[in-house]
Amino acid sequence: MTNHSQTKPVHPALVTLALAMGAFAIGTTEFAAMSLVPFFARDLGLSEPEAGHAISAYALGVVVGAPVIAVLAAKIERRKLLIALMAIFAIGNGISAMAASYPLLLICRFISGLPHGAYFGIAALVAASMVPANKRAQSVAMVMSGLTVATIIGVPVANFLGQELGWRSGFAVVSVLAVITMALVALYAPVQHADASASPLRELGALRRPQVLLTLLTGAIGFGGLFCVYTYVASTMIEVTGVSERLVPAVLAVFGVGMTVGNLFWAWVADRAQTKAAIAALLFSAVSLALFSLLAGNIWTLSLVVLLIGFGGGLGTILQTRLMDVAGDAQALAAAAHHSAFNMANALGPWLGGLAISAGYGLTSTGWIGSGLALGGLAIFLVTISLHRRETLHAAPA
Repeated sequence: MTNHSQTKPVHPALVTLALAMGAFAIGTTEFAAMSLVPFFARDLGLSEPEAGHAISAYALGVVVGAPVIAVLAAKIERRKLLIALMAIFAIGNGISAMAASYPLLLICRFISGLPHGAYFGIAALVAASMVPANKRAQSVAMVMSGLTVATIIGVPVANFLGQELGWRSGFAVVSVLAVITMALVALYAPVQHADASASPLRELGALRRPQVLLTLLTGAIGFGGLFCVYTYVASTMIEVTGVSERLVPAVLAVFGVGMTVGNLFWAWVADRAQTKAAIAALLFSAVSLALFSLLAGNIWTLSLVVLLIGFGGGLGTILQTRLMDVAGDAQALAAAAHHSAFNMANALGPWLGGLAISAGYGLTSTGWIGSGLALGGLAIFLVTISLHRRETLHAAPA
């Protein structure tokens, strides 16, 4: 395990604030980019499914960067690593704001995604290290609340700026937030030196554990539904619901409220009954995503469903905590890889939704696809639990 030696007093609330600010910056760029798809598609002369590739490029950066950085940085002190990751994130978003062409924007979004998973993974481990085992999910949830609050405040503000000042301003704001995070982490985060026995090879050992891989796959499939709908919710509001573009930030804020409350609620449940919490969250998501297809025609019913879809997003904290239980001594890679899986979902959901829309099934078809992905994640998780019980039974002394 990691040696949590510290050279200065630790103030948990300030540490959480510093880590959550990074989550706020990441959440703002991740979700705001989706909400800005109609605007940069129009500006760059692209169809919306084509513009959606910018979302997938960011997600691909996360998928690649999270495990690679976690493995290569196994011996780096955690506070220094968090600052370095935010520096890369600031640069990637700053250049995104100045990209002169769509291919360059795609490259910049990929670079911006590289530090995402490793930041969240290391931040989650730092947060969990400060509390008793039965409070881990709630501590991780407090850091993740930076991301969910971003969906209430950061994303609508970025969307508003995108409409008023141009979509580039949304990425510029995120770059500033990343620099603020660097300062806060430097001031308040504890010094946590890597275990002397830590090594890239040991971290790679996580990938030999079936429970780690299956938990990651649960997230990669099960979370795809949320992203499938969220990526096209602005377009659905404008083209199907028939409301003004100016209402988009308000509905995005409603999603954020649901995600913030859901994140804290599901974490509370997970600290008491982790397996049941995961099953319930996936079932809840499957139902709410299906309702999107049925109720998108009215702004009030659409807003209610968007609130429910956001509430189901608390699944991420549950799976993050489960990975801490099954990863053994390869905590950094497992924690970071969770966000690779999360962003495989971020790539998969918009891609499948774009295929359905391009095939003529309409914007509301994303709800049915999303529901199917949530049920797919549930099926994988049930297999995971079944195998875990079998492994536990075989390992028990006769």
